[in-house]
Amino acid sequence: MIIKKTPAEIEKMRAAGAVVARCIKEIVDNIEPGKTTTLDIDVMAEEVLRKYGAKSSFKNYRGYPNTVCVAVNEEVVHGIPGPRILASGDIVGVDLGVIVDGWHGDSAVTVAVGGMASVEAMRLLKVTKEALFKGIEQARPGKWLSDIGEAIQKHVERYGYSVVRELVGHGIGRKMHEEPHVPNYRTPDKGVRLEEGMTLAIEPMVNVGGYEVETLGDSWTVVTRDRSLSAHFEHTVAIRRNGPDILTLVPNEGA
Repeated sequence: MIIKKTPAEIEKMRAAGAVVARCIKEIVDNIEPGKTTTLDIDVMAEEVLRKYGAKSSFKNYRGYPNTVCVAVNEEVVHGIPGPRILASGDIVGVDLGVIVDGWHGDSAVTVAVGGMASVEAMRLLKVTKEALFKGIEQARPGKWLSDIGEAIQKHVERYGYSVVRELVGHGIGRKMHEEPHVPNYRTPDKGVRLEEGMTLAIEPMVNVGGYEVETLGDSWTVVTRDRSLSAHFEHTVAIRRNGPDILTLVPNEGA
């Protein structure tokens, strides 16, 4: 069942989303090439959540052991933080979900460690972020769920990249994962008709190579099967009467 939210409930989700946005920004701003480990990112996430009085959506969820998911280079999502040191030129995805007053916010970014990476990696980051916003633009009353995935896939494939099929976005609210599933690719059917009050986590995962993925022996870390680079961007979005409303932004800042 899809749970639509009232305007007041959406504002509570926006409060959670603002914490997510602030936390991710603080984490990304403090990554130091050659020094910061993926576990350091997890420690930073815990400290920042504590500062804002928020709880992690991820820790202990279905057994996941950490506060944040960290994915490096060929890792797509769900990477478990550890001793790996981030080097200049790596790309690193930071995926964070938080709970504030019983409501979830979920967002992710992928950035170049040290601010620069290969030409291909920087292009991948740009295209994936653009694809997210192409999908968000379709999150309007009267549109269909499939319009979101269609817009994302069309943009990604224009640049010769591929969209992961085995992982999708999701509804979100009092639970981190609610109905509906939100594919990032075109589907045979239109899916549900979008209505005011729906809240979705839209999150394209885009690979330089093929779309096939596999899970490593830790049972969590998803990597590209061909070990090509992958990027992941995500926002929590409410469907309002006048269009999409992004809830995971730092207040008074753009996307």
